[in-house]
Amino acid sequence: MKEFTVIIPEERQKRAEMLFMEGYNCCQAVLLAFEDLLEADRVTLLRISSGFGGGIARLREVCGTVSAMAMIAGFISPAEDPSDMNQRKENYALVQKFAARFKEEKGSVVCREILGMRKPAPGEGFESPMPSQRTPEYYRTRPCAATVGLAAKIVADYLKNEYIR
Repeated sequence: MKEFTVIIPEERQKRAEMLFMEGYNCCQAVLLAFEDLLEADRVTLLRISSGFGGGIARLREVCGTVSAMAMIAGFISPAEDPSDMNQRKENYALVQKFAARFKEEKGSVVCREILGMRKPAPGEGFESPMPSQRTPEYYRTRPCAATVGLAAKIVADYLKNEYIR
């Protein structure tokens, strides 16, 4: 992570919501809300997060915002050496901390559950890979913008209150 002097959680929350409203997927919106702190360029961040919208490519599994928090945790508490079990444990603990706080607020970390969708029956195919059109109706009926904001606030709260170099 790059050095920072001040983190204002509400600003990161609003930034993530705005990015989502501009058309970025849920994972991209959260990740880009912290792009100034991450050691990667914007294009790379957009590319690595592009398949995580809709609960991983509209599979409606783990919410893309939770995936973004896990990606950011990799910058905060990296586990670069596969033999360093302590690094891995610290990274996993941070991801679990983010996920637990998210689940406490949303009731789940699963996209379909957050959206109130049913689980596909055995043998049913996946949802179409075509993204939903971002219409006023879409934004009115989905909790996604607020969910994106929540994830960004969780990360920003952590950075503000607990991140120690």
